Amino acid sequence: MLGRIAFGLVALLAATPAAAQALVLSEKPDAVAVTLYRDVHREVEPGRGWPGGYALITETRTITLPAGPSVIRFVGVSEGMMPETAIVTGLPRGVGEKNRDARLLGPATLIDAYLKRSVTVRRTNRATGKVTESEAVLQSGPEGGVLLSTAQGVEALGCSGLPEKVVYPGVPADLAAKPTLSVTSDNAATQTVTVQLSYLAQGFDWSAHYVARLGEGDMLDLFGWMTVVNGGSQGFADARTSAVAGKLNKGRAAPLPRGESTALRLQCWPLGNTSMAGPPPPPPPPPASEYQESLEIVVTGHRASLAMAAPAPPPPPAPAMVAQQEELGDLKLYRVPEPVTVAALSTKQVALLHRESVKLARLYRGSFTPFRYTEGEARPPSRPTQIVLRTENRASEGLGLPLPAGKLALFADRAGAPVLLGESDLADRAVGDEVELIPGTSSEVRFTVIGRPGGKRREAFAVEVTNAHDVPVTFELPIPYPIADADAPLVERKGVKTWRVTVPANGTATLHLARTLER
Repeated sequence: MLGRIAFGLVALLAATPAAAQALVLSEKPDAVAVTLYRDVHREVEPGRGWPGGYALITETRTITLPAGPSVIRFVGVSEGMMPETAIVTGLPRGVGEKNRDARLLGPATLIDAYLKRSVTVRRTNRATGKVTESEAVLQSGPEGGVLLSTAQGVEALGCSGLPEKVVYPGVPADLAAKPTLSVTSDNAATQTVTVQLSYLAQGFDWSAHYVARLGEGDMLDLFGWMTVVNGGSQGFADARTSAVAGKLNKGRAAPLPRGESTALRLQCWPLGNTSMAGPPPPPPPPPASEYQESLEIVVTGHRASLAMAAPAPPPPPAPAMVAQQEELGDLKLYRVPEPVTVAALSTKQVALLHRESVKLARLYRGSFTPFRYTEGEARPPSRPTQIVLRTENRASEGLGLPLPAGKLALFADRAGAPVLLGESDLADRAVGDEVELIPGTSSEVRFTVIGRPGGKRREAFAVEVTNAHDVPVTFELPIPYPIADADAPLVERKGVKTWRVTVPANGTATLHLARTLER
Protein backbone atom coordinates (compact mmCIF):
# COMPACT_ATOMS: atom_id res chain seq x y z
CA MET A 1 0.00 0.00 0.00
CA LEU A 2 2.80 2.40 0.88
CA GLY A 3 4.50 1.55 -2.41
CA ARG A 4 1.36 2.52 -4.34
CA ILE A 5 1.08 5.84 -2.48
CA ALA A 6 4.74 6.64 -3.15
CA PHE A 7 4.40 5.75 -6.83
CA GLY A 8 1.29 7.94 -7.14
CA LEU A 9 3.06 10.88 -5.47
CA VAL A 10 6.03 10.58 -7.86
CA ALA A 11 3.70 10.45 -10.85
CA LEU A 12 1.84 13.54 -9.62
CA LEU A 13 5.08 15.52 -9.18
CA ALA A 14 6.27 14.47 -12.63
CA ALA A 15 3.05 15.65 -14.19
CA THR A 16 3.15 19.07 -12.44
CA PRO A 17 4.89 21.71 -14.63
CA ALA A 18 7.81 23.62 -13.15
CA ALA A 19 6.96 27.04 -11.78
CA ALA A 20 7.32 29.71 -14.48
CA GLN A 21 10.08 32.25 -13.95
CA ALA A 22 8.91 35.84 -13.73
CA LEU A 23 10.84 38.45 -15.73
CA VAL A 24 12.19 41.46 -13.84
CA LEU A 25 13.58 44.25 -16.02
CA SER A 26 16.06 46.83 -14.69
CA GLU A 27 16.40 49.42 -17.44
CA LYS A 28 19.17 51.57 -15.96
CA PRO A 29 21.17 52.09 -12.77
CA ASP A 30 20.27 54.63 -10.11
CA ALA A 31 23.95 55.43 -9.60
CA VAL A 32 27.21 54.23 -11.18
CA ALA A 33 30.91 54.43 -10.37
CA VAL A 34 33.67 53.88 -12.98
CA THR A 35 37.30 53.23 -12.01
CA LEU A 36 39.65 53.10 -14.99
CA TYR A 37 42.88 51.13 -15.30
CA ARG A 38 45.45 51.70 -18.02
CA ASP A 39 46.58 49.20 -20.61
CA VAL A 40 49.74 47.77 -19.04
CA HIS A 41 51.04 46.52 -22.41
CA ARG A 42 51.21 49.90 -24.14
CA GLU A 43 54.01 52.39 -23.75
CA VAL A 44 52.49 55.86 -23.32
CA GLU A 45 49.65 56.78 -25.65
CA PRO A 46 46.37 54.80 -25.89
CA GLY A 47 46.08 53.20 -29.32
CA ARG A 48 43.29 53.69 -31.82
CA GLY A 49 40.33 51.36 -32.10
CA TRP A 50 39.32 49.14 -29.18
CA PRO A 51 41.18 50.42 -26.07
CA GLY A 52 43.40 47.89 -24.31
CA GLY A 53 42.68 48.96 -20.73
CA TYR A 54 39.71 48.10 -18.55
CA ALA A 55 37.40 49.51 -15.88
CA LEU A 56 35.76 48.40 -12.65
CA ILE A 57 32.10 49.40 -12.92
CA THR A 58 29.77 49.42 -9.92
CA GLU A 59 26.07 50.02 -10.50
CA THR A 60 23.36 50.55 -7.87
CA ARG A 61 19.85 49.54 -8.98
CA THR A 62 16.45 49.37 -7.28
CA ILE A 63 14.21 46.48 -8.37
CA THR A 64 10.94 44.90 -7.28
CA LEU A 65 11.15 41.12 -6.95
CA PRO A 66 8.06 38.89 -7.16
CA ALA A 67 7.56 35.85 -4.97
CA GLY A 68 9.05 32.70 -6.43
CA PRO A 69 11.69 32.16 -9.14
CA SER A 70 12.56 35.08 -11.41
CA VAL A 71 15.00 36.18 -14.10
CA ILE A 72 16.45 39.65 -13.51
CA ARG A 73 17.73 41.44 -16.61
CA PHE A 74 20.22 44.26 -15.98
CA VAL A 75 19.99 46.30 -19.19
CA GLY A 76 22.71 48.73 -20.25
CA VAL A 77 25.83 47.07 -18.86
CA SER A 78 29.12 47.79 -20.61
CA GLU A 79 29.66 46.24 -24.03
CA GLY A 80 33.07 44.98 -22.86
CA MET A 81 31.72 43.33 -19.70
CA MET A 82 33.64 40.26 -18.53
CA PRO A 83 30.71 38.21 -17.18
CA GLU A 84 32.93 35.91 -15.12
CA THR A 85 33.84 38.91 -12.91
CA ALA A 86 30.24 40.03 -12.22
CA ILE A 87 29.19 40.20 -8.56
CA VAL A 88 25.56 40.88 -7.54
CA THR A 89 24.88 41.72 -3.91
CA GLY A 90 21.63 42.64 -2.16
CA LEU A 91 19.38 39.84 -3.44
CA PRO A 92 17.59 38.14 -0.50
CA ARG A 93 18.56 34.61 -1.56
CA GLY A 94 21.57 35.32 -3.74
CA VAL A 95 22.13 34.49 -7.40
CA GLY A 96 21.32 31.15 -9.01
CA GLU A 97 23.08 31.68 -12.36
CA LYS A 98 24.41 34.48 -14.58
CA ASN A 99 24.09 34.91 -18.35
CA ARG A 100 25.61 37.59 -20.58
CA ASP A 101 23.10 38.21 -23.40
CA ALA A 102 25.29 38.74 -26.45
CA ARG A 103 22.52 39.01 -29.09
CA LEU A 104 21.91 42.71 -29.66
CA LEU A 105 19.12 44.34 -31.63
CA GLY A 106 20.23 45.41 -35.11
CA PRO A 107 19.34 45.18 -38.81
CA ALA A 108 21.13 41.84 -39.29
CA THR A 109 19.89 40.17 -36.10
CA LEU A 110 16.29 41.24 -36.86
CA ILE A 111 16.54 39.65 -40.31
CA ASP A 112 17.93 36.47 -38.75
CA ALA A 113 15.16 36.37 -36.11
CA TYR A 114 12.39 36.72 -38.75
CA LEU A 115 13.64 34.13 -41.26
CA LYS A 116 10.72 32.18 -42.80
CA ARG A 117 8.31 34.67 -41.20
CA SER A 118 6.14 37.44 -42.64
CA VAL A 119 7.18 41.08 -42.65
CA THR A 120 5.91 44.20 -44.39
CA VAL A 121 7.94 45.99 -47.08
CA ARG A 122 7.10 49.69 -47.38
CA ARG A 123 8.24 51.53 -50.54
CA THR A 124 7.99 55.20 -51.52
CA ASN A 125 7.57 56.40 -55.10
CA ARG A 126 10.24 59.01 -55.82
CA ALA A 127 8.15 61.03 -58.25
CA THR A 128 4.79 61.12 -56.43
CA GLY A 129 5.74 60.37 -52.83
CA LYS A 130 3.07 57.62 -52.70
CA VAL A 131 3.72 54.91 -50.14
CA THR A 132 2.83 51.29 -50.86
CA GLU A 133 3.01 48.29 -48.53
CA SER A 134 3.19 44.61 -49.40
CA GLU A 135 3.56 41.41 -47.44
CA ALA A 136 6.74 39.38 -47.88
CA VAL A 137 8.41 36.33 -46.35
CA LEU A 138 12.11 36.48 -45.46
CA GLN A 139 13.67 33.49 -47.17
CA SER A 140 17.42 33.95 -46.50
CA GLY A 141 19.89 36.34 -44.95
CA PRO A 142 21.45 38.32 -43.51
CA GLU A 143 24.92 37.32 -44.82
CA GLY A 144 25.46 37.89 -48.54
CA GLY A 145 22.15 39.65 -49.09
CA VAL A 146 18.51 39.19 -48.11
CA LEU A 147 15.93 37.38 -50.26
CA LEU A 148 12.18 38.03 -50.02
CA SER A 149 9.23 36.07 -51.41
CA THR A 150 6.66 38.59 -52.64
CA ALA A 151 3.64 38.51 -54.93
CA GLN A 152 5.95 39.52 -57.79
CA GLY A 153 8.43 36.70 -57.15
CA VAL A 154 11.70 36.37 -55.30
CA GLU A 155 13.47 39.69 -54.82
CA ALA A 156 16.61 40.95 -53.16
CA LEU A 157 16.01 43.45 -50.38
CA GLY A 158 17.12 46.99 -51.26
CA CYS A 159 17.29 46.31 -55.00
CA SER A 160 13.98 47.76 -56.23
CA GLY A 161 15.50 51.16 -56.91
CA LEU A 162 13.08 52.81 -54.45
CA PRO A 163 13.56 53.87 -50.83
CA GLU A 164 12.47 50.89 -48.71
CA LYS A 165 11.53 50.22 -45.11
CA VAL A 166 11.11 46.81 -43.53
CA VAL A 167 8.35 46.78 -40.91
CA TYR A 168 8.45 44.04 -38.28
CA PRO A 169 5.49 43.08 -36.07
CA GLY A 170 7.58 43.30 -32.88
CA VAL A 171 10.96 42.86 -31.21
CA PRO A 172 11.92 39.22 -30.53
CA ALA A 173 12.26 38.44 -26.84
CA ASP A 174 15.84 37.16 -27.22
CA LEU A 175 17.15 40.42 -28.74
CA ALA A 176 18.28 43.26 -26.51
CA ALA A 177 18.73 46.84 -27.62
CA LYS A 178 21.61 47.24 -25.14
CA PRO A 179 24.14 44.82 -23.62
CA THR A 180 22.37 42.89 -20.86
CA LEU A 181 23.29 40.65 -17.93
CA SER A 182 20.66 38.18 -16.74
CA VAL A 183 20.66 36.49 -13.33
CA THR A 184 18.21 34.09 -11.71
CA SER A 185 16.90 34.33 -8.17
CA ASP A 186 14.19 32.79 -5.96
CA ASN A 187 12.37 34.90 -3.39
CA ALA A 188 10.05 34.00 -0.56
CA ALA A 189 7.86 37.09 -0.92
CA THR A 190 7.38 40.17 -3.10
CA GLN A 191 9.70 42.97 -2.04
CA THR A 192 11.64 45.97 -3.35
CA VAL A 193 15.40 45.76 -2.84
CA THR A 194 18.48 47.79 -3.71
CA VAL A 195 21.17 45.67 -5.35
CA GLN A 196 24.73 46.41 -6.37
CA LEU A 197 26.24 45.03 -9.58
CA SER A 198 30.03 45.17 -9.92
CA TYR A 199 32.10 43.87 -12.83
CA LEU A 200 35.25 44.41 -14.88
CA ALA A 201 34.83 45.62 -18.46
CA GLN A 202 37.25 45.80 -21.36
CA GLY A 203 37.35 48.63 -23.88
CA PHE A 204 38.45 51.44 -21.55
CA ASP A 205 41.74 53.26 -21.06
CA TRP A 206 43.17 56.49 -19.72
CA SER A 207 46.34 58.50 -20.04
CA ALA A 208 47.82 61.80 -18.91
CA HIS A 209 48.35 64.63 -21.39
CA TYR A 210 50.52 67.57 -20.45
CA VAL A 211 50.75 71.07 -21.86
CA ALA A 212 53.94 72.91 -20.85
CA ARG A 213 54.93 76.50 -21.54
CA LEU A 214 58.60 77.45 -21.41
CA GLY A 215 59.22 80.86 -19.86
CA GLU A 216 62.19 83.10 -19.26
CA GLY A 217 65.24 81.58 -17.62
CA ASP A 218 64.17 78.01 -18.47
CA MET A 219 61.19 78.08 -16.10
CA LEU A 220 58.24 75.86 -16.98
CA ASP A 221 54.50 76.12 -16.39
CA LEU A 222 52.98 72.63 -16.47
CA PHE A 223 49.29 71.72 -16.84
CA GLY A 224 48.11 68.10 -16.94
CA TRP A 225 44.87 66.50 -18.17
CA MET A 226 43.43 63.10 -17.35
CA THR A 227 42.20 61.72 -20.70
CA VAL A 228 39.52 59.01 -20.31
CA VAL A 229 38.66 56.76 -23.29
CA ASN A 230 35.49 54.65 -23.59
CA GLY A 231 35.55 52.49 -26.72
CA GLY A 232 32.25 50.70 -26.03
CA SER A 233 28.73 51.42 -27.24
CA GLN A 234 27.37 52.00 -23.73
CA GLY A 235 27.87 55.25 -21.82
CA PHE A 236 27.53 56.02 -18.12
CA ALA A 237 25.87 59.30 -17.14
CA ASP A 238 26.79 61.18 -13.97
CA ALA A 239 29.33 58.54 -12.99
CA ARG A 240 31.66 58.81 -9.99
CA THR A 241 34.87 58.50 -11.98
CA SER A 242 38.38 57.58 -10.85
CA ALA A 243 41.59 56.49 -12.55
CA VAL A 244 44.41 54.31 -11.20
CA ALA A 245 48.03 55.03 -12.16
CA GLY A 246 50.73 52.37 -12.01
CA LYS A 247 51.22 48.88 -13.41
CA LEU A 248 49.01 46.18 -11.95
CA ASN A 249 49.80 42.48 -12.14
CA LYS A 250 46.91 41.49 -14.39
CA GLY A 251 46.74 38.52 -16.71
CA ARG A 252 45.21 38.40 -20.15
CA ALA A 253 41.44 38.62 -20.14
CA ALA A 254 39.29 35.85 -21.56
CA PRO A 255 37.77 36.53 -25.00
CA LEU A 256 34.55 38.50 -24.81
CA PRO A 257 31.32 36.70 -25.70
CA ARG A 258 30.31 37.92 -29.13
CA GLY A 259 26.90 37.64 -30.71
CA GLU A 260 26.06 37.90 -34.36
CA SER A 261 27.05 41.03 -36.22
CA THR A 262 24.29 43.64 -36.15
CA ALA A 263 25.42 45.24 -39.42
CA LEU A 264 23.49 44.40 -42.58
CA ARG A 265 25.19 44.16 -45.99
CA LEU A 266 22.87 43.99 -48.97
CA GLN A 267 23.70 42.68 -52.44
CA CYS A 268 21.68 42.93 -55.63
CA TRP A 269 21.41 40.71 -58.70
CA PRO A 270 22.70 42.22 -61.94
CA LEU A 271 19.15 42.00 -63.37
CA GLY A 272 17.25 43.46 -60.39
CA ASN A 273 14.58 40.80 -59.64
CA THR A 274 13.53 37.50 -61.21
CA SER A 275 10.48 38.94 -62.99
CA MET A 276 12.55 41.42 -65.01
CA ALA A 277 13.71 40.63 -68.54
CA GLY A 278 16.56 43.10 -68.42
CA PRO A 279 18.34 45.51 -66.15
CA PRO A 280 16.10 48.19 -64.62
CA PRO A 281 16.49 51.74 -65.85
CA PRO A 282 18.62 53.96 -63.62
CA PRO A 283 16.48 55.74 -61.00
CA PRO A 284 16.07 59.51 -61.28
CA PRO A 285 17.95 61.62 -58.77
CA PRO A 286 15.96 62.01 -55.54
CA PRO A 287 14.61 65.38 -54.44
CA ALA A 288 16.97 67.07 -52.04
CA SER A 289 16.52 65.62 -48.51
CA GLU A 290 12.93 64.52 -49.28
CA TYR A 291 13.40 60.77 -48.90
CA GLN A 292 16.02 58.80 -47.04
CA GLU A 293 18.13 56.67 -49.36
CA SER A 294 19.46 54.15 -46.83
CA LEU A 295 17.45 51.12 -45.76
CA GLU A 296 15.48 51.86 -42.61
CA ILE A 297 14.24 49.48 -39.94
CA VAL A 298 10.87 50.12 -38.27
CA VAL A 299 9.36 47.93 -35.53
CA THR A 300 5.65 48.44 -34.91
CA GLY A 301 4.12 47.92 -31.50
CA HIS A 302 7.35 48.85 -29.68
CA ARG A 303 8.06 51.76 -32.05
CA ALA A 304 11.78 51.02 -31.69
CA SER A 305 13.80 52.81 -34.35
CA LEU A 306 17.44 52.05 -35.09
CA ALA A 307 18.05 55.41 -36.76
CA MET A 308 20.59 57.44 -34.82
CA ALA A 309 19.13 60.48 -33.11
CA ALA A 310 20.59 63.90 -33.79
CA PRO A 311 23.27 64.79 -31.26
CA ALA A 312 22.23 67.05 -28.42
CA PRO A 313 23.65 70.56 -28.33
CA PRO A 314 26.86 70.82 -26.32
CA PRO A 315 26.35 71.62 -22.63
CA PRO A 316 27.51 74.93 -21.21
CA PRO A 317 31.09 75.03 -19.93
CA ALA A 318 31.45 73.21 -16.64
CA PRO A 319 33.14 74.84 -13.67
CA ALA A 320 36.84 74.07 -13.39
CA MET A 321 37.65 70.98 -11.32
CA VAL A 322 40.84 69.06 -10.71
CA ALA A 323 41.13 65.32 -10.01
CA GLN A 324 42.18 64.62 -6.42
CA GLN A 325 45.13 62.30 -5.84
CA GLU A 326 44.82 59.50 -3.25
CA GLU A 327 47.13 56.66 -2.17
CA LEU A 328 46.12 53.13 -3.22
CA GLY A 329 48.86 50.91 -1.83
CA ASP A 330 51.82 51.33 -4.16
CA LEU A 331 49.53 52.83 -6.79
CA LYS A 332 47.97 56.27 -7.19
CA LEU A 333 44.24 56.90 -7.52
CA TYR A 334 42.90 60.09 -9.09
CA ARG A 335 39.29 60.79 -8.12
CA VAL A 336 37.17 63.27 -10.08
CA PRO A 337 35.46 65.37 -7.40
CA GLU A 338 32.16 65.72 -9.29
CA PRO A 339 30.09 63.17 -11.24
CA VAL A 340 30.88 63.22 -14.95
CA THR A 341 29.48 61.39 -17.97
CA VAL A 342 31.73 58.70 -19.45
CA ALA A 343 29.97 58.70 -22.82
CA ALA A 344 30.00 55.85 -25.33
CA LEU A 345 32.67 55.91 -28.07
CA SER A 346 34.16 59.08 -26.67
CA THR A 347 37.14 60.75 -25.03
CA LYS A 348 36.81 63.01 -21.99
CA GLN A 349 39.42 65.19 -20.30
CA VAL A 350 39.50 66.32 -16.67
CA ALA A 351 42.15 68.61 -15.17
CA LEU A 352 44.81 66.55 -13.39
CA LEU A 353 47.46 68.96 -12.05
CA HIS A 354 48.95 72.43 -12.42
CA ARG A 355 52.43 73.62 -11.46
CA GLU A 356 53.99 77.00 -12.17
CA SER A 357 57.64 78.08 -12.29
CA VAL A 358 59.18 74.61 -12.46
CA LYS A 359 62.98 74.91 -12.53
CA LEU A 360 64.71 73.28 -15.52
CA ALA A 361 68.27 72.66 -16.61
CA ARG A 362 68.79 72.82 -20.38
CA LEU A 363 71.52 70.69 -21.91
CA TYR A 364 72.42 69.01 -25.18
CA ARG A 365 73.14 65.30 -25.55
CA GLY A 366 74.95 63.23 -28.15
CA SER A 367 75.17 59.50 -28.82
CA PHE A 368 78.42 57.55 -28.97
CA THR A 369 78.21 56.21 -32.55
CA PRO A 370 81.72 56.73 -34.01
CA PHE A 371 82.77 57.14 -37.64
CA ARG A 372 85.82 55.09 -38.60
CA TYR A 373 88.27 57.61 -40.02
CA THR A 374 91.88 57.61 -41.25
CA GLU A 375 94.13 60.47 -42.24
CA GLY A 376 93.61 61.71 -45.77
CA GLU A 377 89.90 60.84 -45.92
CA ALA A 378 87.10 63.40 -46.01
CA ARG A 379 86.14 64.48 -42.53
CA PRO A 380 82.75 63.02 -41.49
CA PRO A 381 79.86 65.50 -41.11
CA SER A 382 78.73 66.65 -37.68
CA ARG A 383 75.35 65.65 -36.29
CA PRO A 384 72.70 67.62 -34.37
CA THR A 385 72.27 67.03 -30.64
CA GLN A 386 69.20 66.17 -28.58
CA ILE A 387 67.70 69.03 -26.59
CA VAL A 388 67.16 67.85 -23.01
CA LEU A 389 65.19 69.71 -20.34
CA ARG A 390 65.93 68.11 -16.98
CA THR A 391 64.57 68.61 -13.48
CA GLU A 392 64.01 66.69 -10.24
CA ASN A 393 60.48 65.81 -9.19
CA ARG A 394 60.78 67.66 -5.89
CA ALA A 395 58.88 70.52 -4.29
CA SER A 396 62.09 72.56 -4.16
CA GLU A 397 62.18 72.44 -7.98
CA GLY A 398 58.50 73.37 -8.33
CA LEU A 399 57.06 69.85 -8.72
CA GLY A 400 56.94 67.29 -5.90
CA LEU A 401 53.95 65.19 -7.00
CA PRO A 402 53.52 61.91 -8.91
CA LEU A 403 53.42 62.32 -12.71
CA PRO A 404 51.42 59.59 -14.53
CA ALA A 405 52.73 58.50 -17.93
CA GLY A 406 51.53 60.47 -20.92
CA LYS A 407 52.35 62.79 -23.78
CA LEU A 408 53.73 66.31 -23.35
CA ALA A 409 53.47 69.23 -25.77
CA LEU A 410 56.02 72.00 -25.15
CA PHE A 411 55.27 75.60 -26.15
CA ALA A 412 57.17 78.87 -25.92
CA ASP A 413 55.99 82.46 -26.34
CA ARG A 414 57.18 84.25 -29.48
CA ALA A 415 55.84 87.72 -30.29
CA GLY A 416 53.07 87.27 -27.73
CA ALA A 417 51.76 83.99 -29.20
CA PRO A 418 52.52 80.37 -28.22
CA VAL A 419 54.70 78.40 -30.64
CA LEU A 420 55.01 74.59 -30.49
CA LEU A 421 58.62 73.57 -29.81
CA GLY A 422 58.05 69.82 -29.84
CA GLU A 423 56.42 66.83 -28.21
CA SER A 424 57.86 64.37 -25.74
CA ASP A 425 56.82 61.11 -24.06
CA LEU A 426 56.77 61.06 -20.28
CA ALA A 427 56.91 57.78 -18.36
CA ASP A 428 55.54 57.37 -14.81
CA ARG A 429 57.62 59.52 -12.48
CA ALA A 430 57.39 59.25 -8.70
CA VAL A 431 58.32 62.02 -6.29
CA GLY A 432 62.13 62.30 -6.18
CA ASP A 433 62.64 60.85 -9.67
CA GLU A 434 64.50 62.66 -12.39
CA VAL A 435 62.26 64.07 -15.13
CA GLU A 436 63.59 64.58 -18.65
CA LEU A 437 61.78 66.21 -21.54
CA ILE A 438 63.20 65.78 -25.04
CA PRO A 439 61.31 68.23 -27.26
CA GLY A 440 63.56 67.83 -30.34
CA THR A 441 67.05 68.30 -31.77
CA SER A 442 69.34 71.29 -32.15
CA SER A 443 71.30 72.18 -35.27
CA GLU A 444 73.07 74.96 -33.34
CA VAL A 445 74.94 72.50 -31.12
CA ARG A 446 76.58 69.74 -33.18
CA PHE A 447 79.07 66.95 -32.53
CA THR A 448 81.21 64.27 -34.18
CA VAL A 449 82.68 61.06 -32.78
CA ILE A 450 85.66 59.81 -34.82
CA GLY A 451 87.36 56.45 -34.34
CA ARG A 452 91.07 56.31 -35.17
CA PRO A 453 93.33 53.24 -35.48
CA GLY A 454 95.30 52.84 -32.25
CA GLY A 455 97.00 49.44 -32.55
CA LYS A 456 95.85 45.85 -32.19
CA ARG A 457 94.77 46.16 -28.56
CA ARG A 458 93.55 49.75 -28.36
CA GLU A 459 91.08 51.92 -30.21
CA ALA A 460 91.27 55.71 -30.02
CA PHE A 461 88.41 58.19 -30.37
CA ALA A 462 88.16 61.93 -30.80
CA VAL A 463 84.96 63.81 -29.89
CA GLU A 464 84.34 67.38 -30.99
CA VAL A 465 81.31 69.52 -30.15
CA THR A 466 80.56 72.99 -31.54
CA ASN A 467 78.25 75.65 -30.13
CA ALA A 468 76.78 78.32 -32.42
CA HIS A 469 74.84 80.02 -29.60
CA ASP A 470 75.93 83.34 -28.13
CA VAL A 471 75.87 81.80 -24.64
CA PRO A 472 77.70 78.77 -23.19
CA VAL A 473 75.83 75.43 -23.23
CA THR A 474 76.20 72.12 -21.38
CA PHE A 475 76.88 69.03 -23.49
CA GLU A 476 76.66 65.38 -22.36
CA LEU A 477 77.91 62.28 -24.10
CA PRO A 478 77.26 58.84 -22.50
CA ILE A 479 80.07 56.40 -23.37
CA PRO A 480 78.85 52.77 -23.17
CA TYR A 481 82.37 51.20 -23.38
CA PRO A 482 85.01 50.54 -20.71
CA ILE A 483 87.50 53.40 -21.12
CA ALA A 484 91.25 52.91 -20.69
CA ASP A 485 92.11 56.60 -20.50
CA ALA A 486 90.72 60.06 -21.40
CA ASP A 487 92.20 63.55 -21.47
CA ALA A 488 89.21 65.02 -19.55
CA PRO A 489 87.36 63.80 -16.44
CA LEU A 490 84.31 61.57 -16.92
CA VAL A 491 81.38 61.44 -14.50
CA GLU A 492 79.25 58.42 -13.56
CA ARG A 493 75.62 58.87 -14.57
CA LYS A 494 73.14 56.00 -14.09
CA GLY A 495 76.00 53.51 -14.22
CA VAL A 496 77.42 54.90 -17.50
CA LYS A 497 80.62 56.93 -17.91
CA THR A 498 79.60 60.34 -19.29
CA TRP A 499 81.55 63.28 -20.63
CA ARG A 500 79.94 66.47 -19.37
CA VAL A 501 81.42 69.73 -20.58
CA THR A 502 80.50 73.40 -20.82
CA VAL A 503 81.00 74.52 -24.43
CA PRO A 504 81.81 78.25 -24.67
CA ALA A 505 79.69 80.63 -26.73
CA ASN A 506 80.48 80.26 -30.45
CA GLY A 507 83.22 77.84 -29.43
CA THR A 508 84.22 74.18 -29.43
CA ALA A 509 85.24 71.47 -26.96
CA THR A 510 87.15 68.25 -27.65
CA LEU A 511 87.77 64.95 -25.91
CA HIS A 512 90.35 62.25 -26.69
CA LEU A 513 89.89 58.81 -25.19
CA ALA A 514 90.83 55.20 -25.80
CA ARG A 515 89.43 51.80 -24.95
CA THR A 516 91.08 48.40 -24.72
CA LEU A 517 89.90 45.88 -27.28
CA GLU A 518 88.93 42.42 -26.11
CA ARG A 519 91.13 39.59 -27.37
